[in-house]
Order: sequence, then structure tokens, then C-alpha cells
Amino acid sequence: MTAIAHFVAISCYVGAAALAATPFARPVGAPVRGVVALLAAGVLAHLAGLIAYARVVGQLPLTGLGPSLSFAGLVLAATLLVVELIARDVSLTLVTAPLAAVPTICANLIGFAPGVEMPGARGAWLFAHIALSFVGIAAFGTAAAAGCMYLVERRELKSRRFGAIFRFFPPLATLDRVNHIAAIAGWLGLTLGVVLAVTYSVAYRELSVPKVIWAMGAWLAVSGIALRRIVGGWQARSAAIYSSDSFAAVVAMYVAFRVAETNGGGRFL
Repeated sequence: MTAIAHFVAISCYVGAAALAATPFARPVGAPVRGVVALLAAGVLAHLAGLIAYARVVGQLPLTGLGPSLSFAGLVLAATLLVVELIARDVSLTLVTAPLAAVPTICANLIGFAPGVEMPGARGAWLFAHIALSFVGIAAFGTAAAAGCMYLVERRELKSRRFGAIFRFFPPLATLDRVNHIAAIAGWLGLTLGVVLAVTYSVAYRELSVPKVIWAMGAWLAVSGIALRRIVGGWQARSAAIYSSDSFAAVVAMYVAFRVAETNGGGRFL
């Protein structure tokens, strides 16, 4: 059931991205209702798969590499769905839906072997830290996607090419606003997640240096965007470049730590 539900979810995410790309193939607008329906179906199938997993193993999908990656994909897809429903625009789907599909595919390939679940208050503490951190990373990814689209559209406008990108992408001001709000949401989520992680490590004397370095790197990256936009009045182009580059660096750092820990016999999430 879990594997089938994930396959359905992946198909819906990829299908939504393909449907959102319709304006690049012919001069028509993207079918907003169709894209949103596919995204919603993917999120529901994904959620059903994780619920089935939780019932079988008796724990939430927040421990173990496969379940955690799947949960990250679900949070990213759900965040995208909320943004698209509020904005009534599906252009972000072109970038973010594949981002949600990638960890979901990896989870399916790796398998859904559960990790060790902590009991009682300790488990709830750990759950809150992981869930908030995933929400923060999902919002950070949304800010990065909006930043990428902003840079592409700005380049098209400066070169006076008014093709499919001009017809399909939302106004630059809208993309800048999404980048701004998502960066702040990402900062709030990661700040709460990091605070809970640090206090958890101190309280239970569990410290993983690679995890701390990666978490602090992600937090510093998203903090740079949020604080510069709030305090420094950062221009849209600068924020778009920084959010795109910093998110890519955070993902690259995760991959590097994951490979290093795996080769060394560790268990970096």
C-alpha cells in the first residue's frame, strides 16, 4: 500500500509539473484547476501512504532515511499546494513539484525501514523539532523556487523576449512577494526547529556534529534572506540570487554529509 501510494503521488507531482508547462508547448494559459487537482491528489495519496506506513510500523514517518525523505516531500508538496491555492497561480508548480517528487522517489528507492523512535515526552520533543525543521526547509525551497523564476523572467524582460515565459510566469512583484513571505516562514520554522534541536541535544546529551553544522548552515542561509529583507530592505534581484544559491548550497551540503556519513558508517539523516 505504501509503495503504491507513493508511486501515485510521484505520478501526480510529475503530471502537475507537465500540465503547468502547457504554455511552453502552445500559446494557452496553464489549466489552473487541473494542476491544483493533480497536486491535491498527489498530496492525498502521499498522506495515505505515510498513514499506512505509520499503522504498519506503529510510529510516525520521522525516523529512518526513507520515511523522513518521504515526509519532506509531502511537506514541500503541501506547502506548494497552499501557495498555489492562495495565489491562484500554478507557475511555481513547474519548479517545486519536481522538487517534491525527488525526495519521494529517493524514499521509494531506499525503502521505508523505520528508525528508533523515542518514547514519551522525549519522542514528542524530537517530533516537534523534525516537523518544524521540515516545514522551514519546505518554505526555504519555495523561496528559492520563486527566486529562480524571478531571475529567469527578469532576464527575458530585459532581453525583450515576450514568449511563453512572459505569458506563463506571474508578475515579478508577485514572485518577489512569494520569495519574501516564504523566506520569513522558512526562518521561523528553522529557528524553532534549531532551538528545539539544541535543547534536545543538551537535555539528552545527544550531539551529532554533522547534523549541527548542516542545521546551522541552513538556518544561517535562510536568516540572511529574512533579516536582510526585513531590516536592510534588500532588493528583489539580490534576494532572488541569494535564496537560489543558498538553497542549492544547503542541498549540496546535505548530500556531502550524507555520503561522508554513509561511507564512515554513520547515520546522517
